[in-house]
Amino acid sequence: MTTRGVLYVHSAPRALCPHVEWAVAGVLGVRVQLDWIRQPAAPGTWRSEFSWKGRAGTASQLASALRGWDLLRFEVTAEPCPTAEGERYSSTPGLGIFHAVTGMHGDILIPEDRLRAALARSVRGESDLEAEIASLLGKPWDDELESFRHAGEGAPVRWLHQVV
Repeated sequence: MTTRGVLYVHSAPRALCPHVEWAVAGVLGVRVQLDWIRQPAAPGTWRSEFSWKGRAGTASQLASALRGWDLLRFEVTAEPCPTAEGERYSSTPGLGIFHAVTGMHGDILIPEDRLRAALARSVRGESDLEAEIASLLGKPWDDELESFRHAGEGAPVRWLHQVV
């Protein structure tokens, strides 16, 4: 079953751009040449975004291929399909990677065991429930990436297809 999604590279140093393209090409199985534009939110970095179509699980493969590069900010989304929920991955140098399952309207779906664990930690006084829920929803990543998202408004989006 296929799904579609978008990869947003919010900021990457110029030297890292070809490596991002190679990593994405390795996942999609096709040659990739992204349209890079300057990222005004972080002078000296570049941004790109494109839409892809591939098997369910492609978003996680893209996120895995890009994770660990300390100077890269990115997000990968996948729409739900008949065999899989949607997904969202966000990554920043300071926070690392965030993953969430998303429903058909883009809402984050939090498994009950994660909610129970957050509640238990707050009851024991180990954490603040509001902060726990904010983390489960990816708020720290959203806060850090918001200026990069706005800087990319109006950027072109290219469709890339994975051979399935």
